[in-house]
Amino acid sequence: ELFGSVEPLLPSLREDGVAVWVLGAGPYPEGVVALQELLDAASEELQPEDVWEPEDMNDTCLYIFTSGTTGLPKAARVSHLKAVMCLSFYELVGASSKDVVYLALPLYHMAGSLLGIVGCLGIGAPCVLKEKFSASQFWEDCRAEGVTVFQYIGELCRYLVNQPQVRGADMGGPGGVPELGRGFQRRFGPVRIVETYGMSEGNVSLFNYTG
Repeated sequence: ELFGSVEPLLPSLREDGVAVWVLGAGPYPEGVVALQELLDAASEELQPEDVWEPEDMNDTCLYIFTSGTTGLPKAARVSHLKAVMCLSFYELVGASSKDVVYLALPLYHMAGSLLGIVGCLGIGAPCVLKEKFSASQFWEDCRAEGVTVFQYIGELCRYLVNQPQVRGADMGGPGGVPELGRGFQRRFGPVRIVETYGMSEGNVSLFNYTG
């Protein structure tokens, strides 16, 4: 649905050697790769390891576009090693395969894609993937799906404080303040909050184990 915004830029992108991949049926102009056709034609058998295994774990795995906190949005390199380390994110905050994780963060951001989706793969836990965060539907979703872990960005908690009371959940994420966390626990009961902080382009992450 975003291809219309990119299409006017195709000539300049081709000049710069930038490939454009689109997930959708098409048709698309020359030079645009329709991923759906390739996915439909792809074999379900896993290729030999020497085809997909990186030569060096510090090589680039993917690029994550930051939100532009320190300027315009920019591509941050994520190595294979950093991507693999994200497998242990939920284990670090105390979750396990017995938990059900609720994720309403955008998947183009590292918190949603690598920490969220890859983190669920790391502990073998089911993920309830919400297309868009809704404070009014949040608690209803959690009850319906048996959610026990919610990954957040700070401001989401502020919205939830205004919702009806509910008890019993774990939460992990960045950006809250102590007063908000204490108010959240007073209102919603025994919620365990684990604060973390990191950056897509950084090489250090912080975890508040003590609360």
